Amino acid sequence: MTDGLYPALRTPLCDLLGCDVPILLAGMGGVSRWELAAAVAKAGGYPTLGMVREAPELIEHEVQALRAATGRSFAVNLIPAATDPDLLDAQIACCLDLGVRAFSFFWDVVPSAVERVKAAGCLVLHQVGTVQAARDAEAAGADVLIAQGIEAGGHVHGRIGVFALAAEILAGTRLPVVVSGGIVEGRGLAAALAMGSAGVHCGTAFLATAESFAHDAHKRRLVAAHAADTVLTDIFVLNWPRGAAVRVLANSVTKALGDRLLGHDPDALSRESIAWDDDVARLRFSTDSPLRTTTGDLEAMALYAGQGVGQITDVVPAGDRVRRMADEAAALLNRFRSDGCGHKEARHGEE
Repeated sequence: MTDGLYPALRTPLCDLLGCDVPILLAGMGGVSRWELAAAVAKAGGYPTLGMVREAPELIEHEVQALRAATGRSFAVNLIPAATDPDLLDAQIACCLDLGVRAFSFFWDVVPSAVERVKAAGCLVLHQVGTVQAARDAEAAGADVLIAQGIEAGGHVHGRIGVFALAAEILAGTRLPVVVSGGIVEGRGLAAALAMGSAGVHCGTAFLATAESFAHDAHKRRLVAAHAADTVLTDIFVLNWPRGAAVRVLANSVTKALGDRLLGHDPDALSRESIAWDDDVARLRFSTDSPLRTTTGDLEAMALYAGQGVGQITDVVPAGDRVRRMADEAAALLNRFRSDGCGHKEARHGEE
């Protein structure tokens, strides 16, 4: 826990969510399991369990395991627009039965889902990629807006740079706005707070950690990669709506496309099994990324990575990642504030 160690970083969002530093773990499907969530929470950050399209039984297991590891607050990430309605209904019911107090939603705003969990007294964090989506989420009852820029890894909803998007959203809302996309170190956190945002939301930074449920091969690729190694494509679209683009590390699948990275029709793509998690097949062109349990042609799967990947140089415990970010951001903000006061005094003396 880091409570009190970083006064320069504390924002009202910390009080709302029950965390010490405004560093949020993204609810990465398959990757953000209880072990990673617990490590982030214990270090003072705010974790999200990535439970998109997962069975209620797995959600129950993950929630209970997380609670056994820490009593810190957390959210559960669900994606209504990319989930069968019956499964979504069962997921939300499971979470409410378990007493989950916060939900993180993404992609198209589904007001009925927001309203349902709000009626149960839960907090709603909604990740958006456009100003209109931010307005829709706020109108539906969201408590926190997560502004996702085109720099982000994984599924990318909008096509605007994160700081430009966040600035527009901040100008039109009184809700806390969190910056998401390309943020992997303290400089990004300091920049986000300096512009008036409430915190940052990180995926790639925590994917490359010891507790992440990602496959070691994926983590090694992240450490070796640079920003220019990522591409935005909708070739990995099976299981999601048409046109749902993702940012991944270039691999044999994306290189075979040449310049045709976008515009793919899911109905025209083959359903070839290339990997497995136990007896569950993973298809070429699916949105599945390689996990600890995955075997097969891992290189041809979706290797998610944001444009901040070039600043990831090692795989470390998630708590170390939180502390590194917080230390660097606090030092930068304290230095800027100190320099700013000094400059003002110098100018006053000259007058």
